[in-house]
Amino acid sequence: MRHHGHVAGDVPPSARGREKPHSKIPGEAQPFTHLSVPNADQYRHLLLTFARAKERFIVHLRPEDVAVELRMDADDQLTEALDQLVRWGNLRADVDTSRVTSVEDFHRKRSLYQLTPAGQAAEQAIAFYEEAIGRRGQLQSVALADIAGQLQALLALAREGDPDPAKVHLLLLSVAERFSSLADNAQAFMSALRRAIDFSDGDVDGFIAYKERLIDYINRFIADLANSGAQIALLLSDLEAAGHERLLAVAARREAADAVPEGADAAAALARAEEQALDAWRNRWRGLDDWFTSRDTGHQSQARLLRQAAVTAIKQLIDAVGLLNERRTGRSDRSADFAALARWFAEAPDDAAAHQLWRAAFGLSPARHLSVTSDTADEWAALPAGTPWGDAPPIRISPQLHKTGAYERRGKPSQVRDRSAERELLRIRAEQEAAQTAEARRRLRTSGPTLLSDLDVLDPRVFRLFLGLLGDALAARAPGDTEVKTVTSDGSLEVRLCLVPDGGAVAINTEDGVLTGPEHVIEITDLVP
Repeated sequence: MRHHGHVAGDVPPSARGREKPHSKIPGEAQPFTHLSVPNADQYRHLLLTFARAKERFIVHLRPEDVAVELRMDADDQLTEALDQLVRWGNLRADVDTSRVTSVEDFHRKRSLYQLTPAGQAAEQAIAFYEEAIGRRGQLQSVALADIAGQLQALLALAREGDPDPAKVHLLLLSVAERFSSLADNAQAFMSALRRAIDFSDGDVDGFIAYKERLIDYINRFIADLANSGAQIALLLSDLEAAGHERLLAVAARREAADAVPEGADAAAALARAEEQALDAWRNRWRGLDDWFTSRDTGHQSQARLLRQAAVTAIKQLIDAVGLLNERRTGRSDRSADFAALARWFAEAPDDAAAHQLWRAAFGLSPARHLSVTSDTADEWAALPAGTPWGDAPPIRISPQLHKTGAYERRGKPSQVRDRSAERELLRIRAEQEAAQTAEARRRLRTSGPTLLSDLDVLDPRVFRLFLGLLGDALAARAPGDTEVKTVTSDGSLEVRLCLVPDGGAVAINTEDGVLTGPEHVIEITDLVP
């Protein structure tokens, strides 16, 4: 059976009483030197082997143990690499006397290697750096459910007269850990999502399929965030009412009990440690509360901002997929058009052909004909919409204008055109639209609280007004609220919306289709006398 080394603190029986000091590191340790030398990959593999062994509570490794882990031969080259890491301060070498059976074995150099404190700190720093650089982030719906469950358990403890300090402390630590992971991963995910993506190369079908899965993924998180976020905000409010400060003080007192005493006055040092721990817990609680709770002062919670950013990201992804579909179906965009035009210019046989191509592409001929006579303007006004340019009346240009580029009409100036008929037409249309809007308001106004399922068939104009009112009410409703009252931006209508518990889904018939949603009681009051 292969020996894996000793547990930390163990000394081989044959070495007790005569253990020799470990190898000295000349000067200051330089545990990051191996990253910028030749064969850096080999040194990284060696140190990762020691880091993984330490996770398995194996402290010491022999060269042959390292060779087995890396599936290589335990030769002098491996030993030299380990000794080099010892000189840099990453490893420490102890004399291995556990398998000495003769005097020759005793004098032969055998070493047990283990990570030094500097080497272990360097490995942790490198692992943290690689994780931060390579982190893509994820939207953790499970973390939302965990936080809600842990807050419910904290609320039950807060309502007890003498809560268990260990339970309180462990629950608060768990909430802080899950919340920190949720916030960090959400930030990393949204940052990665906002990065520009190059669509010019790669598999278009694979990209579109990936974006569809990503949109579904974000949609599920948005739904979970809306539901769990409202529940968490309500639990935080209940905890503050039940006295969350008492729970934070319990956790701070338990943490301060493990603080190392400093100075002669142990009681004062303990009080300082407890105050510092309490400030830290208050700061964590404030971050949690700000993340999920919106304020009446206009402060929006981070959860709501994240939800808005996710919705914006979905729109951008849909636009990107639409752009790719346009390219696949042959519809050109401006960049593709200019690229083709540049190729035509490059292939032009001479300057004359290039000039002809320029005029055909951009139509930048002299613009002296833009000044037209009133007769031409009247003829254009009488033309029906959609008349081809070839069938339209020609533009008559004065010979003087064509010759000199300037035209000055002599004699009596033209009369100002009377546009009273056009203004009257605009006034009539404005009055008609105002009357139609007033009629829509009158038809939509309710005589009292009314179920959504009792609304009659809505025509398009009334339905558009209804959607605007419904959107204003839902936007004003805070997380956890079941009833909201708001006034439209013009101050003409007041809307009260109340969720019906277990009301099920309802369908509202319109001329454009059927709108479905949860059952509500709605009351629309006209505030205009």
